[in-house]
Amino acid sequence: MSRPVKIIAIVVAVLIVIVIALPFVINVNNYRSQIESELTTALGRKVTVGNLSLSIFSGSVAADNIAIADDPAFGSAPFIQAKGLKVGVEVIPLISSKTLHITDLTLSQPQVVLSRTASGRWNFSTLGANTQKSATSSDQSFEQNLSVAKLEIKGGQVSISDNVHAKPDVYRNVNVSVKNFSFSSQFPFTLDSELPGGGTLKLDGTAGPINRNDAAATPVQAKLAVKNLNLAASGFIDSASGIAGVADFDGTVNSDGKQAVSSGTANVEKLKLSPKGSPAPRAVALRYATTYELQKQTGQLTQGDVSVAKAVAKLGGTYDLHGESPILNLKLNADNMPVDDLETLLPALGVTLPSGSSLEGGTLSSDLAISGPISKLVIAGPVKVVNTKLKGFDMGSKLSAISALTGAKSGQDTSIQNFSSNVHVAPSGIQTENINLVVPAIGTLTGSGTISPQNALDYKMTASLSGGAVTGLSQMAGMGGKGTTVPFFIQGTASDPKFVPDVKGMVGSQLTNKLGSQIPGGKNTEGITNALGGLFGKKKKP
Repeated sequence: MSRPVKIIAIVVAVLIVIVIALPFVINVNNYRSQIESELTTALGRKVTVGNLSLSIFSGSVAADNIAIADDPAFGSAPFIQAKGLKVGVEVIPLISSKTLHITDLTLSQPQVVLSRTASGRWNFSTLGANTQKSATSSDQSFEQNLSVAKLEIKGGQVSISDNVHAKPDVYRNVNVSVKNFSFSSQFPFTLDSELPGGGTLKLDGTAGPINRNDAAATPVQAKLAVKNLNLAASGFIDSASGIAGVADFDGTVNSDGKQAVSSGTANVEKLKLSPKGSPAPRAVALRYATTYELQKQTGQLTQGDVSVAKAVAKLGGTYDLHGESPILNLKLNADNMPVDDLETLLPALGVTLPSGSSLEGGTLSSDLAISGPISKLVIAGPVKVVNTKLKGFDMGSKLSAISALTGAKSGQDTSIQNFSSNVHVAPSGIQTENINLVVPAIGTLTGSGTISPQNALDYKMTASLSGGAVTGLSQMAGMGGKGTTVPFFIQGTASDPKFVPDVKGMVGSQLTNKLGSQIPGGKNTEGITNALGGLFGKKKKP
């Protein structure tokens, strides 16, 4: 081996020995107090770190444990605890002048607790609030001291709670990556996480500069993607509302620290909107735009296009999120939506049709007010359906007395020319007022009634008969067919309705007047009453 080669080999060997020996020569634990001090100064919270070790090859200092104190107003438990902290440092300044320059921070498996008061103040709002004063006494500028080229959180868990809900929302496997972090400038970031109850969340955007008075008011601009969010299991919606489904979402969020503006699209599979409902077989899509006041926790829905296939409704109004259950004050306007598309949404709403029947054809229009807490929503307003058919339901056979009076038969299906009513849907049940149902084969049915939460029917109705053959009882009574009115009740359940004659109403109103002029003293009305009952399938009295 030549002399130059030997010299080079010796130098390399010496360097290797130095690199191996440096971690033993340099006791990085001597810098622990400096690291704790700089982090404490940066965050405005007491920071403690465990045993430190130095890696020359990677240029980093590692700590076994780290803890960041919470805002004293929220308690004494740590705000953040992590199993490992890796601090990237510039090795040459550390060796030559014992100066610590931090280049990156990596926090491994942190446990983060986020808390919010009823007024909307977060426990992280005061992070960094006291650092500006500290920086003025530093030899270097505040921005230089606190800039970090790369900041990462790996495998974290974030629990979010407030003083309203006892159970916190827990986000698992949280990963955050920030480049060129600084308190005084904007920086790019990405965040991904598993959502409470299933699904994933991803944010990709920019944030900053950090608001030194309230970190929660820091400006943010980001793209948001949510996949497979389980609405019922997430805890975001009160389970008492009965709302469920699996949602995907893509949108944007832009916040100036006071107001957040968001827009995007959502697609919900297996949607359920009522405690007694069942999952809809067809997906529901939503295109929305909203503004949200961060401090007040209130917002306005400026666009809400809800669509099921070709059926589109417009939703808009205000909402309030600061209470135990979100409070809505919305309007839903639907204009001539195809009934065929909406029919698949009826199970989600808890609407039950007569067993074996379905709606076919026609359009639906409505103008509904949606108000109250989500757990106790009230929906009220007019509903109108035009030119539809209730397939598999023979209303004529149910109204045998009316069929006998008019000679009309509706067949196996019931064609509906028009249906309109004012509806009021609440947890206590459904009220329908001013019902106007036009069935060409029978006539016009009017009245009002209720549907209980158990789907029990209680309706008082009147049928104004259409023209047709005058047969049966109408001929016996001398009634003219057209214009004749017959009162009746609808009882039973929504899946199995029972049409029951209002015998007292028949005898005591228009029918009595007409028969009374032909039967002296009206003495034979009891026999006629029994005959009417028989036409509804009710046995005559002996």
